[in-house]
Amino acid sequence: MKARDLSVLLGVILIIIMLVIPLPGWLLSIFILINITLALIVILVSMNTQNALQFSIFPSLLLLLTLFRLGLNVSTTRSILSEADAGGVVDTFGTFVIGNSPLVGFVVFVILVIINFLVITKGSERVSEVAARFSLDAMPGKQMSIDADLNAGLISEQEAKERRKTVEDEADFHGSMDGASKFVKGDAIAGIVIVLINILFGLIIGMVQMDMSFQEAINTFMRLTVGDGLVSQIPALLISTATGIVVTRTSSSGNNLGSDVSEQLLRYPKLLFIAAGTIFLLGLTPINFFLTSMIAGLLALSGYLLMQQSKEPEIQDVEQEDETESSEMKTQENVVNLINMDPIEFEFGYSLIPLVDAKQGGDLLDRVIMIRRQLAIELGIVIPVVRIRDNIQLNPNEYRLKIKGNEVAQGELLLDHFLAMTPEMEDDTIEGIDTQEPAFGLPAKWISEEHKDEAELSGYTVVDPPSVVSTHITEVIKQHAHQLLGRQETKELIDHLKESYPILVEEVTPEPLAIGDIQKVLSKLLKENISIKNLPIIFETLADFAKLSNDPELLGEYVRQALSSQITQQYVTDDMSLKVITVSGKVEKLIAENIQQTEHGNYLALDPEYQQTIVTTIHEEVEKLTLQEENAIVLCSPAIRMYLKQLLERFLPQVVVLSYNELEPNVQVQSVGVVNVA
Repeated sequence: MKARDLSVLLGVILIIIMLVIPLPGWLLSIFILINITLALIVILVSMNTQNALQFSIFPSLLLLLTLFRLGLNVSTTRSILSEADAGGVVDTFGTFVIGNSPLVGFVVFVILVIINFLVITKGSERVSEVAARFSLDAMPGKQMSIDADLNAGLISEQEAKERRKTVEDEADFHGSMDGASKFVKGDAIAGIVIVLINILFGLIIGMVQMDMSFQEAINTFMRLTVGDGLVSQIPALLISTATGIVVTRTSSSGNNLGSDVSEQLLRYPKLLFIAAGTIFLLGLTPINFFLTSMIAGLLALSGYLLMQQSKEPEIQDVEQEDETESSEMKTQENVVNLINMDPIEFEFGYSLIPLVDAKQGGDLLDRVIMIRRQLAIELGIVIPVVRIRDNIQLNPNEYRLKIKGNEVAQGELLLDHFLAMTPEMEDDTIEGIDTQEPAFGLPAKWISEEHKDEAELSGYTVVDPPSVVSTHITEVIKQHAHQLLGRQETKELIDHLKESYPILVEEVTPEPLAIGDIQKVLSKLLKENISIKNLPIIFETLADFAKLSNDPELLGEYVRQALSSQITQQYVTDDMSLKVITVSGKVEKLIAENIQQTEHGNYLALDPEYQQTIVTTIHEEVEKLTLQEENAIVLCSPAIRMYLKQLLERFLPQVVVLSYNELEPNVQVQSVGVVNVA
């Protein structure tokens, strides 16, 4: 254990000893001086902290110092009443204050107690209560502000964590200070009671047990009582003042109290001339003219010097800023920063600013937070922060979404309208602006608020603009999730899995699979809208088959089969039935015979005429299913699923291709079409 830690523990034990065992006067004098020194250090530290959290130990320290001071009061009271002596320090303080008049000394002490109890202690207690309440009330707003800055790309994930920790620490600190301020109040009350006990029982003990006269007893015990009260109340006054400083500390520029006071109090030099003139005019009254003139002259001189100083830094600051800007433009770091690219960017025209402006009721930032959480649950990856900003180059009502610098989606919103969608029916009686729902391409109309109820009664699905753009963002990110999963993101997922499954991870990476190989497998799954949230099963499969092959395409097929339960739940209906387009044996044989194997992987080398026939046939069958509002799913054997998907990817990317091994045995498969070639 460190010496510092040991000293604190010994100090607490010593306080307990002081409450029980009588101490000699010389030792009491040492402890009293230590008490005054500690109080002085505390108030100096509180004045030089830049914010309250830099002195976060203060509530606990306040308790220890209060206990130490009360222990001293008990020891000195015992010595005063039993021996009429409490050490040289107490006697000196009492003699110096009382002088020749015990009554005057007592009055001075009472005034000091009143100042401490009614002014400083009461004020500190009230400020602590208000600060604690306001800090707790402001927590949700601060948390939302942090989340908003995070989603806007103004801060990183690490900075957001640090800010959240600071908000929690501030709430804890002010809550502790609210309770600790009660120690200060109780200490002040205890000081008053102890003084009364010392005087009353001192007179009784002095005259009854020590055979003193009334005058001798009053002189002796009044001197010792006032001295004891002073050596207790002076540190108590310093600690109470420190409490008030800490709980009212709101540094605006990261400075300590001294810097803030001098900077803000003397910020307006011209006001010093007004103060100087007022003081000078007071000298024309019977007040001392020489004294008022001297003070007025000092104020005027200070104002003049401050005005001169304020001009020079402004010129220097401007020159320095110009030099800094020009030097920054020339540095390599400035050029490097220009090539940074945000993974996801959402840009919008100036008419859509109310979407993100909380003051105008915009909640898009909060919606983006929920989108990231939703996709983390659905897909199993952490979506990067979405950079949201306005772009005057866009049309006023236009927005666009970029993935790694490339535009992947765009749309237009009318903020004072609602989007009414009708996939089944045509109703021209509803007035509106014809458009298309951006996320799914459904026919829709922008309608005014006055037609909203009418549209809903007519069977339309009516959605507000923020919900339209939120849905669009969600679907676009889902479609491009595989592009957002790089090696760095894969490494983070692996590290997270390793916390719970260290042996499993060690068996897969770095041997036999590198992080890049795992990233390709996971991206392949995401590209076909398969969630990678179940990483343990994915890694179990990789551990089993990676020794046989390190081809990411083939490993992806093995993983899909291991996730058959998940895939089944994703596509089957509630009655465990599934309508599919099956592939004939002739087509399967044709594809299997035209698979070319190379050292860089396998690929399908099918005659273009056959390719066109297969794609056309599947396209016709998909259109039939679309008219019946059924999902387009093609079912084939495991051996050709990967190659058939590769063939359809360029022409029909939305078509789902499943193999028999990816469905649970209890699924009732119903073939509604067959893919064949002549």
